[in-house]
Formats: sequence, structure tokens, C-alpha cells
Amino acid sequence: MGLPQPGLWLKRLWVLLEVAVHVVVGKVLLILFPDRVKRNILAMGEKTGMTRNPHFSHDNWIPTFFSTQYFWFVLKVRWQRLEDTTETGGLAPNCPVVRLSGQRCNIWEFMQG
Repeated sequence: MGLPQPGLWLKRLWVLLEVAVHVVVGKVLLILFPDRVKRNILAMGEKTGMTRNPHFSHDNWIPTFFSTQYFWFVLKVRWQRLEDTTETGGLAPNCPVVRLSGQRCNIWEFMQG
């Protein structure tokens, strides 16, 4: 297995700080201006078509924004994106793959020498 990208830990630290600030600011805005935040989130939902779902209830969904679970989910996705990109001359991303047999593994497991 190859080594992780140089500086990946520094990039992860930066993403951690970005996501933490995003969640803290969002939580504060949600507390101070709940109606305005609700309108903005619903407007985003209109663009994606999410609010057209008959089972959609903003009262159940909006409080999940800027929660601890939201923080960990966004952090995980952003960290995964860091690992899925490469620079010219750098290592290939260690993406998950599925063998023809159905076994799951990572692409670096195929590296030889």
C-alpha cells in the first residue's frame, strides 16, 4: 500500500476548521434569526426539488442543520473528497473498488513493487 498524499493531514485540519466555523456560524444564525434561516433552507430545497416530496416536513428537517450529526457527515464527505483527488505526478486516489467476485477493496491494494 502506498503512502498518503503529502500534506493531507494539513488539508484535513483546514477542512476541519472550515466545517467547524460553518456549523458554529450556522447554529448561531439559526438561533438568532430562525425565520430567515428557514426561508433560505426552504429556498435551497425548492431548487433541488426536495420540498416537492409530499412527505417532506421542514419542522422535522431544518433542526438537523448545524447539528453534531450534520458536522460529522459534512466533515466525512469533505475529507473523502480530499482523498479522491490527486495532483499531476501524485499518487492515484485510494478509491474503493469492487472486484468481479463482489469483494470490496481499495485501489492501492493492486499496487505492486
